[in-house]
Amino acid sequence: MSQWLVAIVGRPNVGKSTLFNRFIGQRNAIVHDLPGVTRDRHYAETDWAGKHITLVDTGGFVPRSEDKIEAAIREQAQVAIEEADLVLFVVDGTQGLHPMDAEIADILRKADKKVLLVVNKIDSESHEPAMGEFYRLGLGDPVPASALLGRKIGDLLDLVTRGAEEGEPSTDPRLKLAVIGKPNVGKSSFVNALLQEDRHIVTDIPGTTRDPIDAILKYYGEEILLVDTAGLRRKSKIQESVEFFSTVRTLKSIDRCDVAIILVDATQGLEHQDLRIIQTVVEKGKGGMIAVNKWDLIEKDAYTALAFEKALAEKLRIFDFLPIMFISALTKLRIYKVLEMAKTVDAEQRRRITTSEVNRFLGEAIASFPPRSRSGKEIKIKYISQVKEKPPVFAFFCNDPRLIDDSYKRYLENKIRAQFGFTGVPLILSFKKK
Repeated sequence: MSQWLVAIVGRPNVGKSTLFNRFIGQRNAIVHDLPGVTRDRHYAETDWAGKHITLVDTGGFVPRSEDKIEAAIREQAQVAIEEADLVLFVVDGTQGLHPMDAEIADILRKADKKVLLVVNKIDSESHEPAMGEFYRLGLGDPVPASALLGRKIGDLLDLVTRGAEEGEPSTDPRLKLAVIGKPNVGKSSFVNALLQEDRHIVTDIPGTTRDPIDAILKYYGEEILLVDTAGLRRKSKIQESVEFFSTVRTLKSIDRCDVAIILVDATQGLEHQDLRIIQTVVEKGKGGMIAVNKWDLIEKDAYTALAFEKALAEKLRIFDFLPIMFISALTKLRIYKVLEMAKTVDAEQRRRITTSEVNRFLGEAIASFPPRSRSGKEIKIKYISQVKEKPPVFAFFCNDPRLIDDSYKRYLENKIRAQFGFTGVPLILSFKKK
C-alpha cells in the first residue's frame, strides 16, 4: 500500500508550518525529515496510532498573484494538491473568512480532492462559534484546532489518518521497480526503451485520476511492474515546478517499489540532489542500484568506467553497497542488465541468515576486535539474530547498547556484508539490552 500523502495548504500566516511541526512532534516515532528542493518546501514522515503518513508543508498560497516568489509557491502548492491523497486546507479562526480563502476553496473543489477544512487558532471552546462562517466555503464541516497550543490535534490526526486505512497491503508477487532520479537524467527515455524494446508488453493499468499508472513488461516469461510510469512519461503541467513535482513523485514511487533504480547523469556525475535521493531510498529500507545513464556521451579514453566508479564510490561513502552500472537509454546499452541486477538485489533483501551461522561468524569478528567504551565499562555482545528481512534487521543483545558507537556499528555492518553479501540492500542493526 502506498504511503498516505497529506498536503497542508492555505494563505500565508494561518499557521500551516506550526501545524506541520505539531504533527511531526506529536510522536517520537518520526522516521526522518527530508528537506525539499526549495527553501520553503518541507517533507516529513510520521505516524499516528500505527498509521504512517507523509506530510508536505507548502508555502503561503496566494491565488493570481503576480509576485514571482508567490507565483512559484502557488505553483508548487498546486503540485502538492495534485499528488496528495488528502489536502488539509488551513484557515485562521481569529481573522474570520478571508476573500483569499474563498479563492483557494474554489481551486480545491475543481481539483476534486479529499479536503479537510481546518480552522486553526481556536484556542478554547469559547472561540468555536467563530467557525460557523467557514461553512460558506462548501468544503464540509470545519474542524477546530490550535496548532500552537496543541488543542484537538489528536482528534485532527484521527481524521487525517482515517484514509490511510483505505486499501489493503499489496500481496502482488511481481517484482516492482521504481525508476527515480533528479529531473532530466533520462528516466522517461530509460522506461520507454524498456517498454518499446520488449514486444511482450501486456498493458498499461490505468488507475483513478490521482493514482499512478504502472507499466507491465514480460521479461523471459516473468512479469515485472515499472512503478508509476505516468509520472515519468507526462510532463508536469507546472513547468517552473519540475523539481518539486519530481520530488513528490519520487517519495510515492519509493514507497511502492521493491527495488529503486536510481538514474544518475554521466555528464554531471553524482551531485547533492542524487545523494539525497539515494539517502531517501536507504532510509525507507528499500533495495537499490545506481544506473549511470548517458554513458554514450562520455569520452571513454578520457574518463574510463573504472575512474568514474572510483569517483562515485568516494562520494557514496556509507552507500557504497549499492551496485553501479553504466548504461545508455538512447543506445539501449545494458538496459536489460539493469533488470538482472534489480532482480539480484530483490533476492538479496529477502535472504535470512540462520542464527547459528550469524553468531558463529560475528562472534569471531567481535572477539578479534571487541567494542571499546569511552567510559571504560566492558561491553559484552552476547547473542545475535536476524529478526526480519526486506530490509534485513539484525538484533544484537548486549549489556549496555548505549555504549556502542557508530564506528563500531559500521565495522559490524561491513563484516556482515563481507561474509554474507546483501548487495544493494540497506541493513538495520538493532542493539538491545540483554
